[in-house]
Amino acid sequence: MTSTSSQGLPSAVDAGGAPAGDSKLHRSINWTGAFWCASGVPALVLFSVGGIAGNTGRLAFLIWIISMVMGFLQSFTYAEIAGLFPNKSGGASVYGAAAWVRYSKLIAPLSVWCNWIAWTPVLSLGCSIAAAYILNAFAPQPAAGSAAVVDWLATHGASLQMSNADKTAAAIAALSPSIRTWTLFSTTLGPVSLSLNAAFFIGAALMLVVFAIQHRGILGTANVQKYIALLVIIPMFIVGVVPLLTNGVNWANFSPLVPPAAPNTPAPGAWNTAGWTLALGGMFIAAWSTYAFETAICYTSEFRDPAKDTFKAIFYSGLLCLVLFTLVPFTFQSMLGVEGMLDPAIGDGSGVAAALAHMVGGGQIVESALVMLMILALILSIMTAMAGSSRTLYQGSVDGWLPRYLRHVNEHGAPTRAMWTDLGFNLVILAIACADATGFFFILAVSNCGYIIFNFLNLNSAWIHRIDSAKVERPYRAPTILLALGVVFSFINVIFMGAGAKIWNPVALWAGLITAAMIIPVFCFRHYIQDGGKFPAHMFEDLHVGTESAMTQRKAGMWPYVVLVAGAVVLLAANALFTL
Repeated sequence: MTSTSSQGLPSAVDAGGAPAGDSKLHRSINWTGAFWCASGVPALVLFSVGGIAGNTGRLAFLIWIISMVMGFLQSFTYAEIAGLFPNKSGGASVYGAAAWVRYSKLIAPLSVWCNWIAWTPVLSLGCSIAAAYILNAFAPQPAAGSAAVVDWLATHGASLQMSNADKTAAAIAALSPSIRTWTLFSTTLGPVSLSLNAAFFIGAALMLVVFAIQHRGILGTANVQKYIALLVIIPMFIVGVVPLLTNGVNWANFSPLVPPAAPNTPAPGAWNTAGWTLALGGMFIAAWSTYAFETAICYTSEFRDPAKDTFKAIFYSGLLCLVLFTLVPFTFQSMLGVEGMLDPAIGDGSGVAAALAHMVGGGQIVESALVMLMILALILSIMTAMAGSSRTLYQGSVDGWLPRYLRHVNEHGAPTRAMWTDLGFNLVILAIACADATGFFFILAVSNCGYIIFNFLNLNSAWIHRIDSAKVERPYRAPTILLALGVVFSFINVIFMGAGAKIWNPVALWAGLITAAMIIPVFCFRHYIQDGGKFPAHMFEDLHVGTESAMTQRKAGMWPYVVLVAGAVVLLAANALFTL
């Protein structure tokens, strides 16, 4: 018989749904703690602001605004399904999986897995950019127009049989500190390269620092992130506002409102098939950042009062992102123009601090301060990613989707084995991201394929929950019109993926689908080998059905399967229709 705690939550299972007596997450934060844990999301704009500008030209600011509005409206759906599971951690993917498991054992873990492969690369990608900043601070390479480069070209340029641009590149390479080209090991693996270079080792050290902070549990993590967030968010807001107040808006940088003629060129194009493909590619990659504040509901089982805290956490995190994801890209474009945003240093993130300093009219001191701001912003996003993605692994293990070893937590309530798994996986990804910019955006595109799949499944899980769990109390009930809009957005997101993934890498879509399918052997090992084909007993309580036999009652009928088939058709049609 299940007893009830003073908070009205079952005590026969722990906060993550594991049997009583096992190690468990601690209910130690309220919505503000989750808000601070999610405060690293606005920094994700720095990952792809240059890449999106390169592929969408003058549309870039509009891409960010539309994407952020879509993400904000979708969040109301996630707030409702999160309220159904006050004992679960791991975020919307876990809550959505509980809807799909009645209809397919394989679709449900796909939701959890795709959310994890979407979030976990933030660690490696963020560390690669932060490492580039640190490397630039201690071993800078000369600028193309510097006196050293000019002197080198005067001495050696005449003997080189190559274009002027290649001569300049050769001069920069010759004058750069050797540590920038040093590597312990490098190789090529399929479409990507790997390198254990200086940036890799700096990035790995940053990951270990984040791990050490989060080892103390969610309360300690939230307290640390609060102060880092204040150091990051306030300057980001200032950088977004001050240039507009002092210089006004340069409307010429926003017109004509058409896609570029080709990727990474400032020349305006037209609203033809190629133009729409580039615009959809921008919407595809922007979603990886703008939707990400849903991580605020990763901590439901760690809220002191989940009924009240869940909605507040995602709503106020969404408002913060709505402001910064709109303001920062708009100001960037107003000040730099498309030509300025096509600078390779903006594309790979390493030159964003210098651009920010130029925008606010600062000198070297201001630029140095902004470099520190950038590093802190990236560390903040890394902390957000590790906190959220490790809890997705943890809850996936507790619920029977992922291997059992991931369910362990330490004495502080931190899921340390999941964190170590995150760390090990991201060291491999870091080696790819540090090799070259091509590898960086390949990882980003593959990761986002997983994110779009997760969003598709979870936006549709809400109406399945409404049908199958109609009588279950909902602390927050989203307006039906927003749930319906979420279903529409789920298919629009699939169009973004089908049309846009190939913009970032020709094989990104197929690599993303293959990566998503990797959950099948992982789940089969856990479910059929470790658990003998049975789900953990608490799973049925989570589904509000009580017994395994009751789980076979599928009130939604064939409609979930119709949605899956329709999603696949839309994906393939978009991929075939939209081409450059």
